[in-house]
Amino acid sequence: MKPTPAQIRNLQKIMKTATSIELHVTAFDPVKRFYSSIGFDIIYDNPGNYLVVKKGNAILNFWGEGRYDSQKYFRKFPKMKKGYDVEIIIPIKNVKKYYKTIKNKVKIVEELKERRWRAYDFRIEDPN
Repeated sequence: MKPTPAQIRNLQKIMKTATSIELHVTAFDPVKRFYSSIGFDIIYDNPGNYLVVKKGNAILNFWGEGRYDSQKYFRKFPKMKKGYDVEIIIPIKNVKKYYKTIKNKVKIVEELKERRWRAYDFRIEDPN
């Protein structure tokens, strides 16, 4: 289903005021399932082209199906696991409660723990 003009205006407004990250994926359906399962809302969906998810002030943008290989910049690099060596930090209110909610839905890379800067966090792997 193609986005409505109202959805496009809303996305334009958000993109002018928020820091966002663009990621390239091969398919949107697994992305939608994964991020929906951990509490993100889909705020824009142009099937096969562009997808935007949001949780609090965190916005992730996904270019879709096949665009990765056509980007001149990415062709400079040898083929490797997409997303390799990328860490995205998303502040979450009540991180301990959030961790309990999602820990059985995701691959935990590093358990919840207090860091030397006196904040709790954990690491998960995006399977996309």
